[in-house]
Amino acid sequence: MTSNPARDAGWVDPPPRKGFFTDTSVCIGCKACEVACKEWNAVPDDGMNFLGSSYDNTGQLGASTWRHVKFIEQPASTAVDLGLPRVGLPGQQDTGERTDFRWLMESDVCKHCTHAACLDVCPTGSLFRTEFGTVVVQEDICNGCGYCVPACPFGVIDRRIGEKGVTKNVGIAQKCTLCYDRLHDGLTPACAQACPTESIQFGDLDELRARAQERVDTMHDQGIPQARLYGADESDGVGGLGAFFLLLDEPEVYGLPPDPVVTTKDLPEMWKKAGLAALALLAGAVAVFGSGS
Repeated sequence: MTSNPARDAGWVDPPPRKGFFTDTSVCIGCKACEVACKEWNAVPDDGMNFLGSSYDNTGQLGASTWRHVKFIEQPASTAVDLGLPRVGLPGQQDTGERTDFRWLMESDVCKHCTHAACLDVCPTGSLFRTEFGTVVVQEDICNGCGYCVPACPFGVIDRRIGEKGVTKNVGIAQKCTLCYDRLHDGLTPACAQACPTESIQFGDLDELRARAQERVDTMHDQGIPQARLYGADESDGVGGLGAFFLLLDEPEVYGLPPDPVVTTKDLPEMWKKAGLAALALLAGAVAVFGSGS
C-alpha cells in the first residue's frame, strides 16, 4: 500500500492519497491539459512564443505554466517503432521506410513528492501538505522569498514575474495544486478532465500504480521493452511521486533527472554540524575572555 504523507503532516484520518498517472505513449500533444489548467486556475497565458526548435510555445513548467506538454524530436535511428501509421506528403508513395524522426510527447506537471524539499525550506508555512497527500501553495502567506525554487529537484516551482498584463500574485511562488478546490467537491482535476486520450489519469495512487504496471506489462508483451515507469518506486530518492509517468525512453530524454533526490536530505546533519561549530566557537570565546580576566 502506498505511504500517505498526509498522516506525517498531521492529518488524523486522511482519505486515500490522490495523484496523477501520465501515460506518455498515448499523448497526442494537443495541449488541452494546458488550456484547461489555465482556464480553471486563472493562470496567465504564455503568449505566442516561438522557441525555434519545437512546436512547444511554453518551454517549461513555471509560475504561469502548471501543465507543460513537451515535444521531443528524435531521429529515426534512435526511435522505437510503436507500430503507428506513417505519415507522408500528399501523393507520396509509401516505401515502407521509417520517416526521419518521431515525436515523444509528455504532459509534465508538479510531482507532489512524498518527500518534498519545497515544504522543508518554506519559512512561512505557505507550502503545506493537504489531506489528499498533495503539496499546495497558500498565496496569501507566501512572502516571495524564493527558497522553494532551487530546492525542487525537478525545477517545477517558480515565482511569478510582472510581465505585460500580469498583475496577480507577482513575486509569489506558484505551481500545480492538483486542483485542490476541485478535489474538495469530488471533481477530477481540470487537466485530466480535458485530456481526450486519457493520457492523464487521476485517482487513488494505489490504484493508479497498479493500473500503470499493467500498462507497462502489456507494452512489453507487445514488443516495446523501452516502456518504463518513472516516479512509481517508493524507494527512490524522493519516496515516490504523487504524479508519475510512463515513459518510452530514458528519463533524461524527457528532461527528467534519472535518480531524483530530495535536496534537503542532508539538512539534519548540516544543522547538527553547524550547531557543534557554534558551540565550539562559543567555548573558544569563553576560554579567551575567561583567561583574560
